[in-house]
Amino acid sequence: MDSFRKGFSAAKDGVSAAAEKTKTGVGEAASKTRDGVLFVGNKTKDSLVSSVNTVAQKSTEQANLVADSAVSGANEVAQATVDGVEQAALASGLVKPGEEGPVADEADAPKVEGEAEPVQTAS
Repeated sequence: MDSFRKGFSAAKDGVSAAAEKTKTGVGEAASKTRDGVLFVGNKTKDSLVSSVNTVAQKSTEQANLVADSAVSGANEVAQATVDGVEQAALASGLVKPGEEGPVADEADAPKVEGEAEPVQTAS
């Protein structure tokens, strides 16, 4: 009977030791898994932030190009309109060649009958 007790006791000790080693191994594996997941998460986050910044920068550049083109186009249209009006004024005889110049101020404009005088403020 003693030999059975010794045998069972040794088996019990072996199972306890194996369980302890398994517990330690599982703990280490869980810790390493956690570290790996955090590493991958941080790399993914860094990559995502970089990608978002790149997309934002490209979008800003494209918006600036579109805005510059729109302003340039508007300026060209305005200049063409002014040129057209000048040509029409010359062609119609409203303005004689050499008379074109800056637009007269309100003070130089002829007074319309019944129109109130502009109010002058003291400076």
